Amino acid sequence: MNLVFADAYTLNPGDLDWTPLTSLGSVTLHDRTAPDQLIERLKDADMVLVNKVKMNRQTLELLPNLRYIGVTATGYDIIDWKAARQLGIVVTNVKGYSTESVAQLTFALLLELTHRAGLHADSVRAGDWARNPDFCYWKSPLVELAGKTLGLVGFGDIGKRVADIGRAFGMNILVNRRHTDEQPPEGIRYVDQATLFAESDVVSLHCPATDENRGFVNTSLLRQMKPTAFLLNTSRGVLINEADLAEALNNGQLAGAGLDVLGTEPPAADNPLFSARNCLITPHLAWASLEARQRLLYEIVENIRAFFSGQPRNVVN
Repeated sequence: MNLVFADAYTLNPGDLDWTPLTSLGSVTLHDRTAPDQLIERLKDADMVLVNKVKMNRQTLELLPNLRYIGVTATGYDIIDWKAARQLGIVVTNVKGYSTESVAQLTFALLLELTHRAGLHADSVRAGDWARNPDFCYWKSPLVELAGKTLGLVGFGDIGKRVADIGRAFGMNILVNRRHTDEQPPEGIRYVDQATLFAESDVVSLHCPATDENRGFVNTSLLRQMKPTAFLLNTSRGVLINEADLAEALNNGQLAGAGLDVLGTEPPAADNPLFSARNCLITPHLAWASLEARQRLLYEIVENIRAFFSGQPRNVVN
């Protein structure tokens, strides 16, 4: 086996042990691979691991030795998987490794929006409390989650975990999903998209990006939200029309947004959301806890072992 990991740094910037992977055979690790380096680095590879490196039909056709692509993530739209199938290349992904971490970050964003702990901690550090005439103060509205309505767009593993946490906070749960044949779990109501955006105090996106839903969160939909509502996105940045969201925030059409993903990553310096009112943005880190990355590495290795055994798992093509 000659395996090349084209962009290994984000999975392991130095705090994980590569041994479970490197013990499998000849493994070459590259922190990052630019598009013009890809063919040269992969030309002798039987197996490739990629996280965000794109591989289209033209690239795949220039790699005649390639028999396996392991996507070190859940989404696999970076790969022309149909072309890979036609060329006899198995493509696998990893599911479920980041569910707990993404759900946790979803609520970290929401709790920061509702209580602004960071803002108040900075204020105390700046001496505002020491100078205050009263025993307490607050610099922004403080919002209690109990009794509020949480609307989830998408109800896969992460959406279900976010619903669990929301219910623990005493929130009512609405869900908009593609398949509603079965009865919803107790305490959860399935609704259409318009109803969810209109009735929710918090809307959280947990769905994959498709050609049909790119930019679906736009001016029309945002205008249906309560002016006191919050929008969260720890899913895919392209689900939101960013210019429309920035305008809605600046016009007070909703109270705030918490985003871990943007349409282009890294984003342009002039992204309108950077200066939008009450918009929290984190750098696509929801998946990246130490524990989640340890699970991801373990599953990557298990996928490769299964491929060696002739019974590949988590195949997407």
